[in-house]
Amino acid sequence: MQARGATRRSRARSLETFPSTSPFPPPHTEEDLLAWLRLLRSRRVGTSTFFRLMSECGDARAALDRLPGLASASGLSGYAACPVETARDEMRRGTIAGARLVAWGSSDYPPLLAAIPDPPPLLWARGRVELLRARSVAIVGARNASSLGLRMARALATGLGGAGIVTVSGLARGIDTISHQASLQTGTIAVMAGGVDVVYPSENATLAREIEETGLIVSEQPMGMQPQARHFPRRNRIISGLAGATVVVEAAAKSGSLITARDALEQGREVLAVPGHPFDARASGCNMLIRDGATLVRGPQDVLEALAQEPFERHATEPPASPPAEARIPATDDLHQLILDRLGPSPTSEDQLIRDIDRPTGIVAAEIVALELEGRILRQPGGMLSRN
Repeated sequence: MQARGATRRSRARSLETFPSTSPFPPPHTEEDLLAWLRLLRSRRVGTSTFFRLMSECGDARAALDRLPGLASASGLSGYAACPVETARDEMRRGTIAGARLVAWGSSDYPPLLAAIPDPPPLLWARGRVELLRARSVAIVGARNASSLGLRMARALATGLGGAGIVTVSGLARGIDTISHQASLQTGTIAVMAGGVDVVYPSENATLAREIEETGLIVSEQPMGMQPQARHFPRRNRIISGLAGATVVVEAAAKSGSLITARDALEQGREVLAVPGHPFDARASGCNMLIRDGATLVRGPQDVLEALAQEPFERHATEPPASPPAEARIPATDDLHQLILDRLGPSPTSEDQLIRDIDRPTGIVAAEIVALELEGRILRQPGGMLSRN
C-alpha cells in the first residue's frame, strides 16, 4: 500500500485541489492536514460546522482561532479546540495501522461522495485508495439473511465485479459479508462505523485483512474508535454516497438498510431492491421500496441496465450548503431540541418526524439514536417514537 512508510513530501504531492471555484483549498502539507484534523475533532464541530467555518475563515488555522469566541457567544465557557497532541497521536496511530487520511478537495477524494449534502471532510483509508474513484455500487441487506438472499448477494457482487464495478458495503454479518467476499478479487470497499483499525463484528477480522490487501477499508471516525449505535446511520450515508446506486437485497421494514436506501434517494442516486415473499419479514423492506418506485432486481444485468441511465461522474466544486450564519457551535444541541420539541407522550412516526425536521435523513436518524441511548426518547412498536 502506497501510504505505508510514505514521507511528508510524498503525501503533500498527493493532495491536489478540486477546481479553483472552491473557496478554500485542501491541505497541502502535513501541518495543514493536522489543522484540519484538529478542527474536525474539536468538541461540537460536526460536518456542517466544519465546512461553514472553513468557508468563512479560508483555512483551518484561522477557524481554530475563531472557535473559542464562537463557543463563548453560544454560552459555552472554557471551550478549547482539539489539542495538537491529540491530533498528532491520531495521525501517528493511523501511520502505524497503515492508514492514510484523504481530505475533501484532494485528488484522491471520491467525486461521488464529495457531491452529497454532508460529505466527511476527512476519511481514514487502509488499502487501495484508488478504488475511491472507481465505478461502484452499494450492496446492503439483512444480517440474518436467508440462504436465497446470500446467494443473490453473491451473484450480484460477482456479476458486477466482472463488469468492472466495485462493491461497497458495511462489513456487517449476512449480506454485507457475502458481498465483500464475492468481490475481493474485483474490488470492494468496506465502510466502518468505528475506526478503520477496529473490526466489527470481530468474526470478520480475517475478511477485513483480505479486504485491506485487495480492496479498501474507510471510515470518518477517529483511529481506535469503537463503533456505537449512533455511528451506524452516519456510516450508511457514506456507503450510499460512494456508490452510483444502492441495491437492497433483504431488509426488514425498519432496518439500517432502509436508512441507506433513504440516504441514496436524498443524494440523488439510483435505488434498487430484490423482491421477496410477502410472508418473509426479511423481504418486507425491499417490497416496500419496489412498491414506492425502486427498480426491481432479478440479477446483475438489471443493475447494469439501471446504471446505464445514471451518469457516474459528479464532481463537487464547492463545499456543501452551510447552515445559516446565525448557526452556532452547538448545532447538535439545536437538532436535539428540534427533535424533542416535535415529540410528546403520544407516539409519532419516525419517518414523519424526519420529514418534518427537513434535515438529511442520516443526520436526524443518528441523533434520534443518540437521544434514545440517553433515555430521552422511547421507541415504540411499529417505528413510533415518544418523548420520555
